[in-house]
Amino acid sequence: MSSTIEEDFELELRSLPGVVNVGIVHSGDGDGDVESVVLTIRNHDPEVVRESAIQVASLYYPDAAVILEETRTTRADRGRVAPAARIALEVAEFNEDDGISEVRLSFAGSVGVGRAGSGPLIGGAEATLDALRDLGNVIPFYLMGVTKVDTMIGCSVIVALRSLAANDDRMGIALAHDDLLAAAKATLDALNRYLAMDPGRQQEAGGGVSQHQVE
Repeated sequence: MSSTIEEDFELELRSLPGVVNVGIVHSGDGDGDVESVVLTIRNHDPEVVRESAIQVASLYYPDAAVILEETRTTRADRGRVAPAARIALEVAEFNEDDGISEVRLSFAGSVGVGRAGSGPLIGGAEATLDALRDLGNVIPFYLMGVTKVDTMIGCSVIVALRSLAANDDRMGIALAHDDLLAAAKATLDALNRYLAMDPGRQQEAGGGVSQHQVE
């Protein structure tokens, strides 16, 4: 079973831009110290990610090696098709007077707006889901929880989404410099993996076909 420090370490690595998966390798029979971490990255400069990961590792496990693996955009490699347009987070605002969170997203010239109460954390995640649907996305998930976690290098916000139709729950994480902004980014982080699936796997998860990706 992983320790609390190791869980914090993994969360910090998952919050780095471009990191889509984290694997931790232990010495001995798997119950020793952390020997190395394997980061799967997408659409980011490997050297920039490596430098950031080494800085995080130095705070938790200074002797751990950092290994990077890059995912490939198969469609672009085979067909040389330009990458799909990406969903961008434009605005995340909280109105203290009425307690409403508002999130604005853009995609291919369209703008989606979502609003929700419940404060900047839960409201930020709910508003982001609302904005995604306003853009025409079918999102077969509901918000299960939003958690703010203290770690060695700051606070992170974790958003958990539960699948409506399959055992395909999603989790996203973002550094919490601002509660609403972090909740919005963490929600997009969780859904980016779903939106990046091939259409067949999206339908298995219970949603419609979408070519949207998040930046």
